[in-house]
Amino acid sequence: MKKIILIIQREYITRVKKKSFIVMTILGPLLMAALMVAPVFFATMENSSLQKVAVIDQSKKYEKVLVNTKTISFEFIKDKSVEDIKKDFENSGYNALLTIPENDKTYTVYSDKQVEITVISYIEDEIEKFKETSNLQKDGISPEQISSAKENIYISTIKWTNEGDEKSSPVVGQIVGFIFAIIIYMFIFMYGVQVMRGVIEEKTSRIVEVIISSVKPFQLMLGKIVGIAMVALTQFLLWIILTLIIVSTILPMFGVSGGQLVNQNAQNTEIVQNASNNEFADIVPALLNTNWTLLIFVFLIFFIGGYLLYASMFAAIGSAVDNETDTQQFMLPVTIPLILAFIMAQGIMRDPVGDMAFWFSMIPFTSPIIMPMRVAMESAAIWEILLSAFILILTFFGTVWVAAKIYRTGILMYGKKISYKELWKWLRY
Repeated sequence: MKKIILIIQREYITRVKKKSFIVMTILGPLLMAALMVAPVFFATMENSSLQKVAVIDQSKKYEKVLVNTKTISFEFIKDKSVEDIKKDFENSGYNALLTIPENDKTYTVYSDKQVEITVISYIEDEIEKFKETSNLQKDGISPEQISSAKENIYISTIKWTNEGDEKSSPVVGQIVGFIFAIIIYMFIFMYGVQVMRGVIEEKTSRIVEVIISSVKPFQLMLGKIVGIAMVALTQFLLWIILTLIIVSTILPMFGVSGGQLVNQNAQNTEIVQNASNNEFADIVPALLNTNWTLLIFVFLIFFIGGYLLYASMFAAIGSAVDNETDTQQFMLPVTIPLILAFIMAQGIMRDPVGDMAFWFSMIPFTSPIIMPMRVAMESAAIWEILLSAFILILTFFGTVWVAAKIYRTGILMYGKKISYKELWKWLRY
């Protein structure tokens, strides 16, 4: 046990002191903070550039429809053709030319460069509103009648619990679950590959020959896996802490509050764009009513379990080859379940209690991504969580046993192209 602890310490201290770890620990929070702050910053900046649009309206219907805004100005031209404006367009001061034919069927925008999408969207919206109103009036229906007939419906979701009724929100569970899936997927790949590269480096530099003289191959493999797992957890925690510090420091500098950040980022999602104000009101109570203790506990169990499972397989791959190029033939079968779980996660979000969701959360190679997502959406029973965790841990021990047999033989094997047939022989030794 002392030797394993020494290997863990060596792996942890060596990697934490690396420049790449320090750089990524700093860059990671900066990038995440930028993703959170940038939309708010640009949204608070006023667009100072006025877009001037010349309009040739042969239908003579739209002079009162296309009204000027703070960012778009329309000028209706009556004594010039498209060719006349085109000849001197560069010096005209116009950003675009809109033409409307007499039959009022087609609309064209001309410019010498790409027209801003906001200009096109505004023109389309205003023309659509005008034509809709005109068509209603032809049928003897006024826009006021249509407006009065419309009625907004909001469905509030209440969850029954032993403590009483609690407000819930399916949107919150989906967002939290998907974030968990992305984090686990990303870290398993990042640090699992680090284990594989570390084994290959030690093998090719022949350092492993010296280490193996003092410790067993299994102890070396286990120490390397756990040591890098601790590096991953350290970096993950530092990212969270530093991101919160950076965001809370930068936002006041731009005169933006935390509430504006939440609202602006919420507006960038399709789900919230289509939601009503009442749904926004349910998000905060739903977050407060979430069982964060269970959620974080399950996340850590499956985060660590998933990493250990895949890291042991990556370690076995690293021991079986002499360079990173040769790992491709072995990487695909190992990573397919992980990629499949991430792809299926989007479908499981729509039906988290279905058969597909259940079985994907039980299969140990996909459960690290699917089960935390189901727990976030409150769609997994306690017995399902316990059974899935038990299967994951049991599979980890089995995988470590298999990986150790490959590692024991492959770690000292040089200059030979390894095939699946050869790996099968090593397992039978």
